[in-house]
Amino acid sequence: MIERVEPVKSFDVAGCGSMVVDSIHSAPRIIGPDEKVALEPDADGVAVRRFVGGVTLNHLAWARILGLRVAAFGKQADDPNGRFLREGMRRVGIEPRIDVSGSSSSFANVYVDPSGARSIYMVRGATAELSPEEIETRHRASIEAARVVTSEVSQVPLAAVRRTFELARAAGARTVLDLDVPLADAVPLLGSDQDLQAILEMADVIKPSRAATAGLVSATEPERIAAELAERTGAEAVVITLGERGAVLAVAGDSLWVASARVRVVDTTGAGDAFLGGLLAGMQLGLDWERAARLGNACGACCCEQLGAFPEAPARRRARVLELWDELDGGSLALSPLEEPGGEAVEHFLGTAASELPGVAAKLDREALARATRLLLDAEAGGGRVHVTGVGKPEHVARYAAALLASTGTAAAFLHATEATHGGVGQLLAGDVVIAISNSGETRELLEAVAAARALDVRVLAVTARADSPLGRAADVVLEARVAHEGGPLDLAPRLSVLAEMLALAALSVALQESRGFTRGDYARLHPAGALGHKSRSR
Repeated sequence: MIERVEPVKSFDVAGCGSMVVDSIHSAPRIIGPDEKVALEPDADGVAVRRFVGGVTLNHLAWARILGLRVAAFGKQADDPNGRFLREGMRRVGIEPRIDVSGSSSSFANVYVDPSGARSIYMVRGATAELSPEEIETRHRASIEAARVVTSEVSQVPLAAVRRTFELARAAGARTVLDLDVPLADAVPLLGSDQDLQAILEMADVIKPSRAATAGLVSATEPERIAAELAERTGAEAVVITLGERGAVLAVAGDSLWVASARVRVVDTTGAGDAFLGGLLAGMQLGLDWERAARLGNACGACCCEQLGAFPEAPARRRARVLELWDELDGGSLALSPLEEPGGEAVEHFLGTAASELPGVAAKLDREALARATRLLLDAEAGGGRVHVTGVGKPEHVARYAAALLASTGTAAAFLHATEATHGGVGQLLAGDVVIAISNSGETRELLEAVAAARALDVRVLAVTARADSPLGRAADVVLEARVAHEGGPLDLAPRLSVLAEMLALAALSVALQESRGFTRGDYARLHPAGALGHKSRSR
C-alpha cells in the first residue's frame, strides 16, 4: 500500500481580487444627484487621506495580523498606486505575487460622513484585465501553494475567478467567495451568468452583501437569504454581515446569529472585509463556525474604530481584536506571533538599497567627476570659493557636503537656497562655484537660486538624478546620481536618492583631496580636537 503524502502548503490563504488605493474623503453627509457639498478637514486639517484597500486585500491583511501566512496574487501596474499597494502588503507581511504588466492600478474615492456611512466609486484598472490564461500561466503556483484560496465578485472578471477556483479545487484547497456587488452589476460587466453560477457552485464559503443577493434568492430576511443561498449553491457555509446587528450564518441546514461588539464607529469602510479576515483565521485555528464568526465580528468592530479598512498598525489592531474577542467569546486563541513591527519593510528597504546603490557607484560618470573636480580646483586657483545648496532633504545633504569638503581641504560653505533670492546670494562673488543638489532637478526655489547665482557670474555644478532636468541644463557640469526606487513603504520619502547624492559628493571630495595632495598632516591641522584629530596625529 502506498501512503499518500499531502503536499506542503506555503500559505494558509492566498487571495485574488480587488487591491485598491482608497482615497477617503471626509464629508459632512453623503449627497444625492445634483447636490454639492464641501469636504471637511479632520482634526489635523486634512480632507482627503490615502489608504491601502480593496475587498480582497483587506481581508487578507486582517487574516495576516492574526498570524496566518498570506499571499496576494493578481494584476497591477508598475505605477505609484501599484507601488503604494505593494508596500502596504509588505508592511503587514502579505507576500505580493503580483504581475505588474497592467495598464494602471486600481483606486477608489470613498466619501465618509460623521456617522461612518460611506459611498464608494471605484476604478478597476489592471484588475479588470486579469484573464483565465494569466491565472493558469502566472498564478497557478500561488494557488497550489495555499490551503484556502479566496476571491471576489467585485472587480475581477468572472472567467478569471472561475479558473482560480477550478485550480484551487484541483489542488485540494478550500474556496472562499466574497460576493460584493449585485447580480445586475456583475453580469454582464464582469462576465457571463454561466461563469457566475459556476463560481457560486465551487465556493465552499460565501460571504455575500445583502445587495448582492438580489436576483439570486427570493428571501428577504437575512436568515432565509443565507439558508436559501446555501441550499442553492451547496456551500458549506454562507455568512451575511449586518453591521452592529452582528452576523448570520447558514451552516449544515442550521442558522446561527452571532452578536457584534459595541464600539464607537469612525468609518464602516471594509468592516465586512475585516470580518472575513477574522473568519478565515478562525477556520485555520479550527474554531467551530459560531466562534469563527465571533472572531470575524471582533475584526469587523475593530475596523470600524479606524479610518480606512486596512490594518496599518498590525500589532495595535491585533491587540484590540483580542480585547473585543475576549468580550464576545473569552476563549483562548493560539495565534502565531507577529513579526517585529516594520520587519518586512526594513528588509525590503535594505534589499532595495543593496540593489540600487552599487548601480549608482558603477554608473557615476568618471569623466563628469573629473570635470567637476577641475571646475572646483580652477575656481580655487582664481580665488573663487565653493558654496553648496539644496532644498528640503537635499538641504541637509548640502550641509554635510560643505562640512566634508571643508574638512578635507576644499574651503566650502552652505548657501541657504530659499534665502538666496532675498539677499543670500550676497555671499557669492564672480568666479565662485555653487554645488546645487536636487533629485528631480525641478525644485522651484533651487532653480531661482541658481538663476540668481548665474547672474553674478558664478559657475554651477549640479548633483541630480536627471542630467536633462531644468537644473541639469542650467549647470556647467552635472554629476548624475539616479535610483529607481527610494525603498521605503510608500516609495516617496527621499531615502536612497539622498544616499546616492551623498555617494556622488563623497566621491567628489575624494577626487579633490587626492588632486590637491591633501596629507595626514593637513588633516591633523584641520582637526585639532576629537577622536579623528587624535587618530590623524598618532601613527
